Amino acid sequence: MTLSVDVFVRAPDGEMRVLDVPEGCNDSAGPESWRTAVWGSDAVRSLGARFLPRVREEWLQVETGELAEFLGEVALLRAHLDVVALATEGPRTVEERRARLADRLDNLEAAALRARETGGGVIVW
Repeated sequence: MTLSVDVFVRAPDGEMRVLDVPEGCNDSAGPESWRTAVWGSDAVRSLGARFLPRVREEWLQVETGELAEFLGEVALLRAHLDVVALATEGPRTVEERRARLADRLDNLEAAALRARETGGGVIVW
């Protein structure tokens, strides 16, 4: 299994409607193991992240009014890729882990920007 990042909008009755991923976009937020190994890791939490560590226990829903803060968290993690890559274990080299993290952060950012354009939010599940 893998974690996905998707954009949602709220229907008039308040129900969440997940939008299709546009052609050419990637919805991967990492393998399932990243719930704890990356997004919920001590390294990510120690940087002050408060959104992504939630996926350790549950789905993450970022509502429209929280998108600016979420984008700030993505930028924070991007600025500290080396810290997270060094703290993340795996069969790949640190450089490969860093590149994979950067790709997933790009996906998270792209989804948040699409959500902002549609007046929606982001879900990581």
